[in-house]
Parts: sequence; structure tokens; C-alpha cells
Amino acid sequence: MAAADSPSAALRRRDLCSRGIRLAGKMRADVVDLLDAYVERQGLDASASVAAVEGVPPAAVERWDEQTGTQRLLENLAAYRAFRALLAQMLEEQREQLGDADAALGRALAAVLLQVSAFAYHLEELLRLESRGIPGEEGAGPPPPPRLSLFEQKLRGLGVLRELAQWAVRSARDLRQLAKPSPAAGSAPGLAESP
Repeated sequence: MAAADSPSAALRRRDLCSRGIRLAGKMRADVVDLLDAYVERQGLDASASVAAVEGVPPAAVERWDEQTGTQRLLENLAAYRAFRALLAQMLEEQREQLGDADAALGRALAAVLLQVSAFAYHLEELLRLESRGIPGEEGAGPPPPPRLSLFEQKLRGLGVLRELAQWAVRSARDLRQLAKPSPAAGSAPGLAESP
């Protein structure tokens, strides 16, 4: 019996998944609050159309129900590593633009950045438990952005926060799927949860 298949490993995986689901839920709530404050303080229209953020895989995925647990974890890890870099960049831009004039927004961005970093670490723990190697971070982040105007930076920030909120929802779904016991032989795969 492999270490990842032992009863204690299964209990540990369920525990990590449960905690991850709670973390993702808290992160989503905080991101939604931050998104509201960001739109207001940046003077943006909440319904503004924003292009996809380069370097972040979209949360929506075709054939979600056909993905393995490891695929789900690896995609989540890649996304949160990208978000960590993007949020750090947003925080730096925020400090450059406003200094201490809007400390509340800076604190909220820093808090979400901390949650994203913690969630990425949590995903790494799950991958270790699954006896999978954790991919290195070289090249894991988004490419350095071209020099953007202030308005383009604001729109990119809006896109980052919107996509992060979507990823928090997907992550909770992925962890719920991973926490389920392995299907018994003969049961239909993919019917447990649809996208």
C-alpha cells in the first residue's frame, strides 16, 4: 500500500482539503470586499470589461470533471503563484501611486496577498501528501508587464481581483472533489460532481 493510500494519509488529505475549503471561502469573501473597495477608490465602473490577465490561467476549464486530483492541484498552484506575483506588483504600484494616502486599500491588498501565499503553501502540502513533486517556481509567475499607464494598471488590477475571486470558487470545488473517497470499482467516474 502506497503512503498516499494509507488510512492516515486519507484522513490527513480530507483534513487538509477541509481546511483549504475554509481558506478559499474566507479568501473569496475578502477578495470580493477588496474588489468593491478597489473599484470605488480607483474610480472604476464595476461592470467595466477587462481583458484576461496575462500569466494567469482562467478559472473556467473545459472537461473539469475529467481532471485528476493532481491536475487540479497543479493548476491551482500555478494560478496562486501567479496571483502572488501580481498582487505584490499591485501593492507596489498602489504604494507608488498613493503612498500612505490610502492605507486601508494597501492593508487589504497586503492581507489578500498573505492569504494567497498561505493558500499556495497549503496546496504544496497537499501535493507532498499525494507523493507528487512540487514544481519549481522559476517561470511560474506572469511575465513582466509592459509599462502600463495608470488607467491600464487600474484595469489590470480589476482583472486580477475578479479572476482571483473566480479561482477561490474553483479551488473550493477542486478541494471538495479531492476530499471525496476514491470511487468504488464499477461506479461511473465523473458523476460525483459536475462542473
